[in-house]
Amino acid sequence: MAQETLNSESPPAAPAQELSVVVEKPQVTEKEPQPSAPAPLPEPEVPEKPAVVAVEEEAVEVEKPKVEEKEETKITQSVSFKEETNIAGELPEPQKKALDELKQLIQEALNNHEFTAKPEAEEKPVAEPEPKKEEEENKEEKKEEKEEETPAAAISEEPKIVTDAPAAVEVKEEDNTPPPPPPAEAPAAEVVVVETEVAEKAKAVDDDGAKTVEAIEESVVAVAAPPAEKEKEEPSAVVAPQSEETKEAQVPSPPPEEVSIWGIPLLADEKSDVILLKFLRARDFKVKDAFAMIKNTVSWRKEFGIETLLDEDLGNELEKVVFMQGFDKEGHPVCYNVYGEFQNKELYQNTFADEEKRSKFLRWRIQFLEKSIRKLDFNPTGINTMVQVNDLKNSPGPGKKELRQATNQALNLLQDNYPEFVAKQVFINVPWWYLAFNRMISPFLTQRTKSKFVFASPAKSAETLFKYIAPEQVPVQYGGLSREGEQEFSVADAVTEVTIKPAAKHSVEFPITENCNLVWELRVVGWEVNYGAEFVPTAEDGYTVIVSKTRKVSSADETVISDSFKTGEPGKVVLTIDNQTSKKKKFLYRSKTKPYSD
Repeated sequence: MAQETLNSESPPAAPAQELSVVVEKPQVTEKEPQPSAPAPLPEPEVPEKPAVVAVEEEAVEVEKPKVEEKEETKITQSVSFKEETNIAGELPEPQKKALDELKQLIQEALNNHEFTAKPEAEEKPVAEPEPKKEEEENKEEKKEEKEEETPAAAISEEPKIVTDAPAAVEVKEEDNTPPPPPPAEAPAAEVVVVETEVAEKAKAVDDDGAKTVEAIEESVVAVAAPPAEKEKEEPSAVVAPQSEETKEAQVPSPPPEEVSIWGIPLLADEKSDVILLKFLRARDFKVKDAFAMIKNTVSWRKEFGIETLLDEDLGNELEKVVFMQGFDKEGHPVCYNVYGEFQNKELYQNTFADEEKRSKFLRWRIQFLEKSIRKLDFNPTGINTMVQVNDLKNSPGPGKKELRQATNQALNLLQDNYPEFVAKQVFINVPWWYLAFNRMISPFLTQRTKSKFVFASPAKSAETLFKYIAPEQVPVQYGGLSREGEQEFSVADAVTEVTIKPAAKHSVEFPITENCNLVWELRVVGWEVNYGAEFVPTAEDGYTVIVSKTRKVSSADETVISDSFKTGEPGKVVLTIDNQTSKKKKFLYRSKTKPYSD
């Protein structure tokens, strides 16, 4: 930075730099498009790296230096987020354990149908306490009755001195096994009678031992027969509840419910792990908190009607407010939010005038996000996050109550139900009042979310975007070269990016072979420079051809200059940019050659 300021204050040194640039740049121009993706490192001119830092510094000087220092740390923190893996086998042990625990909780919830039967599960415990008390009291009374009956049973067992036949014992066992505990008590009392009657008959027939045995057998059989008949009758009353229980046991338990989010089941394969890791990271790997967040998200999606929302026709009035275009240098899709469109009073009234319209806007915004998410790759090595670019140029101020309400509502919904879908939040054309507004809502944002924020003033917005998004991917209205209806150039054609110092010239040379058609396009962010192009033949006796006469180009004239030149002799086309201002300029260009025959 110190070198840059010295160079800017010493214009007389500029002419020496012009000559060096003219000679060296033509060789670099063909090599630069290939390493343009890695960012400013391959650039021979080091000022580009400080330029991005200056973007953040100036944005903060306008709004407050403390915030600027935080932004720099936030950008460095965001790099660590990109290094996080979604492959379960590569996670640290604590994170693996948290993921396994979360899977267990979800599996139990699916088995118990907690995602669909949540309200019923909450109502039952409220009405059950009183019946439980009555059951406990009944159990205590039954215990007391049993304790009163046990002495009689003990006494009845004492006269069992008589040598009973084994048949009598077998009858008792058969009486006790089939019925439940209540009917088992009745036979016990009847057996006592049997035993007393047998004892009396045994005393009455003392003279003949054989007769006593026969009498015993007859009495036992005669008395034991009625309980057998009772057993046949009692099961009819007792079997009824058993049959219901058996029927319930025979009915197979319902299979675990299937719950999906963004088209991915909660428990299925590696894609499911990616979804669960988003919730875990949003809650700092606190398993219970992440599980509660998942349940709340599933419940909200059902209440909001997400699946039916995808098929709703909500119009296209807001297609210029929010749109997807291009990818950043790491392959994340980029979503642009243009709040300045709401300066249109008619659009503003149609969107935020009343609660019904604000609700429709919210549903449209959620629908747009859902459709964008469905296009992401949820494989562990895929890209499943996006970059958000928020253009605050001409956006309505904080006095717009309706917009503020809709924004806060959308912000809460997105943070609670769409965790870890943003790789970067870039705010461009930031006005002075926005940082104050950001401080108001920042307490409601997690530190992880705030660490992804980047702010840029209007003068540094294009440079800030180029730090994360290649110029060929940036829309032309934001300083890039991406335009609709492109024919000669596409996103696949890389752009070379050069910083021109104040009061300096920069030249670019495109070599041409015989029978060649050279096509190029260029732009200078902010323009206010002089531009010219000429063809210089290789032959010494050839004549220089002026392709484009040197002229001053302002920002209001045109955003992108496209030109071409055909020739049948070898040579080179030289483009010259003369920056006579006191500010650095960002120069973008690309070219291609096409063979042709006369």
